[in-house]
Amino acid sequence: MNELSVTLLLQTPTVGVRDVACNGACRHRSASECAEATHLVFPYRGAYVRHVGRQDTVAEANQLVFFNQGQEYAISHPIGGGDACLSVSLDEALLTELSPAEQLEDGEVAVFRRPTRGVDPAVQALAARLRRGLARGALEPLQAETLTLDLVRRALGERASPARAASYGRRKLADRAKLVLASDPARRWTLGEVAAEVGVSPVYLTQVFAKAEGQPLYRYQLRLRLARALDRLDDCEDLTDLALDLGFSSHSHFSAAFRQHYGQSPGDFRGAVAPPRRYA
Repeated sequence: MNELSVTLLLQTPTVGVRDVACNGACRHRSASECAEATHLVFPYRGAYVRHVGRQDTVAEANQLVFFNQGQEYAISHPIGGGDACLSVSLDEALLTELSPAEQLEDGEVAVFRRPTRGVDPAVQALAARLRRGLARGALEPLQAETLTLDLVRRALGERASPARAASYGRRKLADRAKLVLASDPARRWTLGEVAAEVGVSPVYLTQVFAKAEGQPLYRYQLRLRLARALDRLDDCEDLTDLALDLGFSSHSHFSAAFRQHYGQSPGDFRGAVAPPRRYA
């Protein structure tokens, strides 16, 4: 049975932020649940599939997942390792104000039309900074609320990820490829290996994935690796070991990719959030 761990990081009248981790012990579809409020969920470790009616959605670190109020859903873990997510809830009026109208269904309650929305490296980095800062007790409430609202605004804004038109079949194929990559982000997959796992030709896979996700497979995998690095930076003692463990060829390769995506070296990023101050 899946074991769920929920850590409340912030709760104010405006926002709520939780760190949610699941061991992913159950591979099969869970019993149905219902979201009591709308949550914007930022996966940062592992992957899972969310089932809403007949619609299945892969949730992993390159996606923002919408859990709409009153919407029944179930969860499955087709790959091992469990998952962890940063879950954000907002005051209803504030969420409606921040959300572009074209992303919402008509009605009084904020219900998002699409199940997920792609996020860019800047959003991933901001989510990691918020999570780390709250966990360390390094953020005062006003700063934490401001960062949370900025995270939501950036994730929902047009610059975060332009809407991509894709047929149902293309999305399903892309989702299968995402699960393959998420099952072992550090592995140096060949295109043929991924295509064989998905069950299509390499040429067709590259064409369909790029159209569905707006980026090639290799870049998607790189972003998965870097998202995992964001999660593991605090606990690693040697950045070279971390780089090799994540599948990078060297520390310099890892640092260059990290800096290109997040604007800082791994070491500078790790030291950006100061530890909580101690008072005599």
